[in-house]
Formats: sequence, structure tokens, C-alpha cells
Amino acid sequence: MASGTLYTYPENFRAYKALIAAQYSGAQLKVAEDFVFGETNKTEKFLKKFPLGKVPAFESKDGKYLTESNAIAYYVANEQLRGKTDEEKAEIIQWLSFADSEILPSSCAWVFPLLGIMPYNKQTVEHAKEDLAKALTALNTHLLYKTYLVGERITLADISVAMTLLHLYQYVLEPKVREPYQNVNRWFQTIVNQPQAIAVLGNFKLADKALEYDPKKYAQTQGGKSKKEKEPKEKKEHSKKEKEQHKKEEPAEELDAADAALAAEPKSSNPFDAMPKGTFDMDDFKRVYSNEDESVSVPYFWQKFDPEHYSIWLGEYKYNQELAKVFMSCNLISGMYQRLDKMRKQAFGSFCLYGTDNDSSISGVFIWRGQDLAFTLSPDWQVDYESYTWTKLDPKDEKTKEIVNKYLTWTGEDKEGRKFNQGKIFK
Repeated sequence: MASGTLYTYPENFRAYKALIAAQYSGAQLKVAEDFVFGETNKTEKFLKKFPLGKVPAFESKDGKYLTESNAIAYYVANEQLRGKTDEEKAEIIQWLSFADSEILPSSCAWVFPLLGIMPYNKQTVEHAKEDLAKALTALNTHLLYKTYLVGERITLADISVAMTLLHLYQYVLEPKVREPYQNVNRWFQTIVNQPQAIAVLGNFKLADKALEYDPKKYAQTQGGKSKKEKEPKEKKEHSKKEKEQHKKEEPAEELDAADAALAAEPKSSNPFDAMPKGTFDMDDFKRVYSNEDESVSVPYFWQKFDPEHYSIWLGEYKYNQELAKVFMSCNLISGMYQRLDKMRKQAFGSFCLYGTDNDSSISGVFIWRGQDLAFTLSPDWQVDYESYTWTKLDPKDEKTKEIVNKYLTWTGEDKEGRKFNQGKIFK
């Protein structure tokens, strides 16, 4: 069984391919928690393993290195996902290529300008819409009498194409636009609503309304100036041949730039920033917790905690009866943490899995700035929180200290008497 570390930034649709494939195969795929895009992938240590410095990148437990999302997904997949016959394998490769060549460039050309990642060009966007209409029509026809793209079960073809369509369904394929593609819609929702996909994506929501173009977004990413303002007023005329060559080269360059933009700090303000800082230094506590023994870090927390400006919340997973393999249950925690990456600065969490395969539970505590349930403050933080019951704890209550200490020290049992199995820290 494959095992290793995946290097990527949060919400990378390319990395989702491997993460979902691992959910199906049982591969032990760990996401590097200390990876910072634009920093980690530029270090000498990283470049020695992955010379191009691109992500996702995979390091196997036995020291093998892989790049390119399709290759990583293939490596961590099982026989069913890869195809059982030569014919199935060839068809799967065909759909992987279809996703990368027929969908991805047009998807980026349409969606990225709306996100402020790339400059907006009306003609380019309209061409992208036309190309995608052709691709979606072909896909819709193929799925008329088929449940999945290849064979009678989910394969890498379904995972790869669905993840490449993710941004389209998330941002621009509003009900009226996606209406002509009922077969694709049915298939897409089938894929993203599989338990293995939910463990990675959370509960995916289709676009209610297409994202509208805002010229300020791209100007903000360019330091207040648009690309047009930065270019010389007079340009040398290019020949038709040169223009065609430029058109072929442009998508790859823009996709590389888009990776950096997608991994960048959020442009919207963090809700925590508007709250009083108080006296509790979250970074200081995280350092102590990481570097000191629990006999020091836990008392330190209670000594420094500021109950006036910070709150403590107990989270209990609602669907423990559906939990199966322990590693898959732990991936639910990791997936939640990954999607909450933007709230790390002023939040700390410790969640634990209690029990064994097919008899386990998930619960934990979060500490963050402010007195309200933080997830409701930002749409970016709302993917997973409804799968948990959240209870605000009273810091003055001795029972609260017992609960918090249990999760900070990874000890004890859950309410049903299941013993601690393993835990994960959000910091």
C-alpha cells in the first residue's frame, strides 16, 4: 500500500485528485502541515527533491519523488481506479488528457479573471465559454447512458475530470448555464457526494449565481495597477504566426502564476482582525505547546488564557456511526483543518479520534479570538462545521478544564468509553 507525504497549498484542486484516490485505495497520504507555498518550495532542500519547485509534489515513505497531479493520483490509487484491463487503462488516460487539454485551460481563462488572479479580456473569456460548451456537450453525450466515464465503477477518470470541473461548478456554472448538461450535472454530483470525496472536499455546493467580474480585484493583486497600466502605450505589431505561438504558450505561463495567486494570503479581511486583541498571545502559546512538555504547556495555557477576549468550543462529530477505517476518519480531521487554514493565526485546535476501525468517534476543542462561533463569520470557514455539534465552554468551570486538558494531552476516553487512538493539532 502506498504511503508518503503530499506537499500542496490548501484547496488545490490538483491535489484533491490524489487525496480522493487515497481515500478509495487506503493509501496513507499525509499532507505536509508546515508547507508554505512560495517559501517551502523555494528552499534548497525542496528543490533538491523537486527541481521545478511545483506542487502538488509527493514524497513516498521509501524515498521516491513524484510531481504532476495525475501521476501522484495514479501512484496512490488501487487497481479499480487505475483500470483492470488495458482497454480501461487507455480510456482512463484519454479522460485525464481530456481534462487537462479540453477543460482546464478554458476553465482558468474564464474563472481566474473573476477571482482577480488573471487580467480580464472579454474576447478570451468568450472563447473559453465556447470551448467549454463544446467539451461539456461531448461529455454530456458520453454520459447519456453511462453512470461513470469508464466501466461500471468510479475510476481516476471520474476523479480527475470532476476535480478539473470543480471551479466551474463552484463559481460560474449557475443553474441556467448548467441546465443543458443534465447528464454531466448528475454525474458530477454523484462523484463529489461520495464519502471518499466528502472526506476531502466537505459538502460541495453548486453555484447559485455566477461570480461577476470586478476590475478592482486584479488591480489589487498587482499593487493597485492593472496589467494594462503597466504595459507600454505603444506596442510592436506581431505577425500572425507570432501571435499564434504566443497563444499556445500563454496558458502554461498563466497557470503557473495562478498557482501562486491561489496559494496567496486571502484578499478579504480576516474577521478576527476586527476583534480586540486582549492579552492572550496565541503565537506564544503555540510555541510553548510545540516545544515544551505537556506538564509545562497545559498549565501555561490556563495561566495566560484571556477569557474576556477568547473563547473555548467543544466540537463533536454528528455521524460517528458512519465512521469506518481509522485512517479515513483521521483524514476527515485533516481535511477540516486544511479548509480552515485561513483562520490559523488566531485559532488553535486539538481533535482526537477515539476507538478502533468501525467503532470510533471524533471530538475536540477549538480556542479562538472572540466569543462567537467563528465559522459563521466567514463563508470560507463553513464547509465542515455543520457536521459537528458545537458547545461553548465556560473557562471558569472545572469540568471545562478537564475537557480541555484531555484534548491537549491526548488522553482519556470519549462519552461511550472508547479509548484514545490518535489526535491532530490545528496551529
